[in-house]
Amino acid sequence: MTTAALDRSAGALLRQWREHRRLSQMELSLRADISTRHLSFVETGRSVPSRDMVLLLADTLELPLRDRNQLLLAAGYAPVYSQDALDSPRLAAVRTAVRQVLTGHNPLPAVAVDRSWNLVEANESLLAQLDGVAADLLEPPVNVLRVSLHPRGMASRIVNLGEWRAHLLSRLRRQIVITADESLAELHDELAGYPCAEAEPVVDSADVVVPLRLRHGGVELALISTVTTFGTPMDVTVAELAIESFFPADAATAAALRG
Repeated sequence: MTTAALDRSAGALLRQWREHRRLSQMELSLRADISTRHLSFVETGRSVPSRDMVLLLADTLELPLRDRNQLLLAAGYAPVYSQDALDSPRLAAVRTAVRQVLTGHNPLPAVAVDRSWNLVEANESLLAQLDGVAADLLEPPVNVLRVSLHPRGMASRIVNLGEWRAHLLSRLRRQIVITADESLAELHDELAGYPCAEAEPVVDSADVVVPLRLRHGGVELALISTVTTFGTPMDVTVAELAIESFFPADAATAAALRG
């Protein structure tokens, strides 16, 4: 959907996103507080939506900023949201904030990724976990999901590989539902095709989160993670940035990481 947006009319894109969100015309029109007749005319091309109408429908459909820009372009309007490279002067404060979070999280691992799960930046503790990963997997752009689950990546060191693999694939599927990004769907299929000898994980009701159990330096680390995003993004690049920070799940891991 996203890669072909510029080749389609605004009405067709709106209809495609509405159907992707599993909404009827009536449901969307009620949520956007517009008439079903007007929405139908927009989708069929009988009515040209105003810029404000495009933004209203995009917001109601909860489109990512990247796709809001593409919908505006398809309707004949200029994009609203900028898309600067992370190394551009305009995003200097963003770069500083990301580095502060990553550096401040040492000696615990933390990594910043983009929408495609490509590595943006990582702290020293995270980079130390990449020992033994095949060199070709670490050539830019480094995809952290591929590195995690590839047989020549970190998979052989993940003690609960089946459980962690299921967790990552589930997260990726939820992201695909939100973004309708075909490249993420292709990545999911690639990762799902990697060999995994472990059986489908059984959910333990005693667990409150899914831990990453990783062998490193002769010890087993148990880690849980949180994800941080920018709260008020107005730039596509910033909106698609995410920082994943890992924390010890037990006292032994905390002591090992401090050492």
